[in-house]
Amino acid sequence: MNIQEILKNIANEHASDIFVVAGLPLTYKVNGKMKSYNDERMMPDTCHDFITEIYRLADNRDMTHFNECGDDDFSFAIQGISRFRVSAYKQRGSFSAVIRIITFTLPKPSELQIPDAVMNLADMNNGMILVTGPAGGGKSTTLACLIDKINSERESHIITLEDPLEFLHSHKKSIVSQREVCTDTDNYLTALRASLRQSPDVILLGEMRDYETINTAITAAETGHLIFSTLHTIGAANTIDRIIDAFPAEQQHQVSIQLSMVLQAVVSQRLIPTMDGNIVPVFEIMVLNPAIRNLIREGKTHQIDAMVYSSTNETMMAMDNGILNLYRKGLIDRRTALFHAANPDMLAKKLN
Repeated sequence: MNIQEILKNIANEHASDIFVVAGLPLTYKVNGKMKSYNDERMMPDTCHDFITEIYRLADNRDMTHFNECGDDDFSFAIQGISRFRVSAYKQRGSFSAVIRIITFTLPKPSELQIPDAVMNLADMNNGMILVTGPAGGGKSTTLACLIDKINSERESHIITLEDPLEFLHSHKKSIVSQREVCTDTDNYLTALRASLRQSPDVILLGEMRDYETINTAITAAETGHLIFSTLHTIGAANTIDRIIDAFPAEQQHQVSIQLSMVLQAVVSQRLIPTMDGNIVPVFEIMVLNPAIRNLIREGKTHQIDAMVYSSTNETMMAMDNGILNLYRKGLIDRRTALFHAANPDMLAKKLN
């Protein structure tokens, strides 16, 4: 089987992900819907050969770690086709993988329907901006658009720390240093600490995985850097609670105070299927104001969602309000709106 030809054909279908799993045909996702590449079910030996060839395409990447640990994440590119982010894993003893397809060219925010309130966050000079949501919700794409805007408009040193690298940024007005965990550095924490000695203006931290990394990121934001990062959370209040809960109990009050000073905005996003078979992003946006900073400082994060939900300011929009807007535009039906709502009962009243 010609793996490169298969990847090219699926990429031309504008697929987002490819699934290599024994017992199923090669499957890929387009606009949230699964499609089979052919009718032939992949056997364990077929999956083994497919994924081994993927490693060969990735500059003959060493498979030792994957064979020993059963998990591996990396990226590679095929000239003229696309970039690919691979998460290889073992299931029931056979090789498997999910392959994310990433275009070479950065998408335009307007085409992705990213609102101006989100893109304007790139104009901030310091502090911490978090983009949150489920896996596959478009967080990396939104961050890439924000980084590209800074790269196009400001003279800065931008350092991205990713696992693995996804979108590649050329040098425009800014200098962009892109570092891949495991390839260019040992881990996020080591790279983040080192980046503070590399005269950064903007740091993109692919993911905040533990309290040491979060603590270092907060310190970097306190010292005047602009920090972008992600968390797998939905909603501003949940995001803040997740950060604080990552710390030991005796440090949580101090972290709440620090976070209230350095956090600038939390954007939560997810992708929702539309009635015409496409997908559309929906956003919750919270740009911190003095009232919200005070709630964080006093440990009253449970009141934040209500404040966001009731706000009419464009820099403060609840996800359910975004879903309601999509419904009123005729892009999604009632069932989809309620399924993705944070508060279905409240949204149902508005839909009626």
